[in-house]
Amino acid sequence: MGVFDKLKNGLKKTRESIAQKIDQVLVSFGKVDEELFEELEEILITADVGVETSVAIIDQLRDMVKKEKITTAEGVREAIKRIIAERLSDEQSGLNLSTTPSVIVIIGVNGVGKTTSIGKLAYLLKSQGKKVLVAAADTFRAAAIDQLEIWTKRAGVDIVKHSEGADPSAVVFDAIQSAKSRKVDVLICDTAGRLHTKKNLMEELKKLFRIINRELPGAAVETLLVLDATTGQNAVSQAKTFSEVSQLTGLILTKLDGTAKGGIILSIKNELNVPVKFVGVGEQMDDLQPFIPQDFAEALMGS
Repeated sequence: MGVFDKLKNGLKKTRESIAQKIDQVLVSFGKVDEELFEELEEILITADVGVETSVAIIDQLRDMVKKEKITTAEGVREAIKRIIAERLSDEQSGLNLSTTPSVIVIIGVNGVGKTTSIGKLAYLLKSQGKKVLVAAADTFRAAAIDQLEIWTKRAGVDIVKHSEGADPSAVVFDAIQSAKSRKVDVLICDTAGRLHTKKNLMEELKKLFRIINRELPGAAVETLLVLDATTGQNAVSQAKTFSEVSQLTGLILTKLDGTAKGGIILSIKNELNVPVKFVGVGEQMDDLQPFIPQDFAEALMGS
């Protein structure tokens, strides 16, 4: 299955909750009027696009319909597709890996697919010819280090780890020294998804960033937040919390294939203006894909 087909397949449930309902409404309305816009807005809201974002999309659609004199259902459908692609487009959608080493810090709460995303990202970067090293800095969760080790083995990359309960900053420090001496292209750092309190977790993350900045001044640092698409609007509040601690450079949206709530991408982008850089559309090693807005809009709205 090709990359686009995987995405289309992964978005099947979301497509059913958005595109198919939109099609039904467009067929049942003889003309493009205010009542149609209200129906379309309701479909977007119920598909977890979020109230604010849904209203903004339909406002944009109204303007487009008026300006381009759109009178057909097909025209409205194409306009919605264009609006979705445009709203998700971002110049910063690729990874900045301009230094050797570059650092990718992966953050997110437990259970969102952080470990599997690291494994798949390491595999993807290695397949692009990059030398990758992973730092197991989530030392608080019993199985985190073991799980990560399984995934790095699958990806065929090395790991730097300490024992459970060790200081995460020490792990990152050692991993940085190792990355320098081995001339590694990309260092991927796992982080804790939960500590005793939110404050502890946030302080721990700040400490990690201080060490990276001190030991690798001027290095390209990506901070990617992993979010589980199946959690819908809850993912938006997680993103807001983590954006308070660190400058998020991108998002990894996992489990898109298991949910009808893929519309959450639009809500997160609208509220935080952080680019989605990767989407997870399955269980396989190559099922983490770079996010391409046009492909997403096409896969979502169908042709």
